[in-house]
Amino acid sequence: MDELDTNILRELQVDARRSNRDVAAAVGVAPTTALDRTRALRERGVIKGAILDVDLPSIGRPVQALIAVRIRPPARRVIEEFRAWAIAQPDTLGVFVTSGSEDFLLHVAVPDNDHLYQFVVDKLTERSEVADVRTSVVYQHLRNDRISPVGRLSP
Repeated sequence: MDELDTNILRELQVDARRSNRDVAAAVGVAPTTALDRTRALRERGVIKGAILDVDLPSIGRPVQALIAVRIRPPARRVIEEFRAWAIAQPDTLGVFVTSGSEDFLLHVAVPDNDHLYQFVVDKLTERSEVADVRTSVVYQHLRNDRISPVGRLSP
């Protein structure tokens, strides 16, 4: 990635819906150059897509939680099956496979504390591979959605 790729990436992180003409003007190149560079960033997997940022309370999911899960036995098959199950749950926003005392960190969004309790007690702890669960309610979720590349990366 060179400076132009970095600038295009920065502009698209501000608003992924910007027109190519707007991005080109912001970074000081011709629209065809910006389009070619943006396509190349997609082809190389630097830009993987655009995500719609939804206001969770507006869709009836004001309660978020991080749920640390330890599973047993720590075998590849068990890990992969649990990971697939966890991400398929309608309340799940994200699944982190981690090292340390927990194997997974689940980020969920639910309508209320009763639903959170049901998710943990009725769904998670009913699974035979789940050895331990710790739940932390999220008071605020702040996210940095603009991040710059580090140093010079190979194309």
